[in-house]
Amino acid sequence: MTNIYNNILKAKTNNQKLLAILLDPDKIVWENLGDLISKINQSPATHIFIGGSLVENNILDRLIIEIKKNSTLSIVLFPGNPSQISNKADAILFLSLISGRNPDYLIEHQVKAAPILKKTQLEIISTGYILIESSNETAVERISKTKPLDRNNLDLALATAQAGEMLGNKLIYLEAGSGAKQAVPLEMIELVSQNIEIPLLVGGGIIDLQGIQNAYHAGADLVIIGTAFENDNDFFDK
Repeated sequence: MTNIYNNILKAKTNNQKLLAILLDPDKIVWENLGDLISKINQSPATHIFIGGSLVENNILDRLIIEIKKNSTLSIVLFPGNPSQISNKADAILFLSLISGRNPDYLIEHQVKAAPILKKTQLEIISTGYILIESSNETAVERISKTKPLDRNNLDLALATAQAGEMLGNKLIYLEAGSGAKQAVPLEMIELVSQNIEIPLLVGGGIIDLQGIQNAYHAGADLVIIGTAFENDNDFFDK
């Protein structure tokens, strides 16, 4: 059993900021995987997240095994549905899309995943997942068939995060979505971070190192980078 969540809590207590690189299995170029892992190892990343809204290939186990051969970073599943579960990873974000009202993503997928997860050794980290408007339709919105929260309605975002915390979630994840044109507003990050006790994750629409720093300064405990790193593996060299 791993202790990834306890390490996240410890980092929050010590004001140590964390960084996850999100890899979508559908976008992996196998011939370039060695170089990709090398770039991740040279980056400030503390975690590798793996998953996507729609994973159509069957390389998940193989991908994780190859990464573990060449990296010591913790691998955390970030699944779009129960088919994206692999016992080769270290942990899984057990997501509930609490910003939407589609029962499939609030509880149905979780019910289907539970018997599978009970047979694994994965560390299960319950996570309140909140989709925030980003000026374009993202894959999460399209596939989950849910509307994101208004990016200007800070009070609703806060109430949703607090409800997630009260329901027992261990993490809150503010997400603008993969390929978002706008990141989660800094004012929203600040308001939520100051009014919940559990760690806050922020991702989507962050396109440069300054964006990461801005999210940290606003109160994010862990920032997730996906599309920007996919598009440019030299992202952290700049």
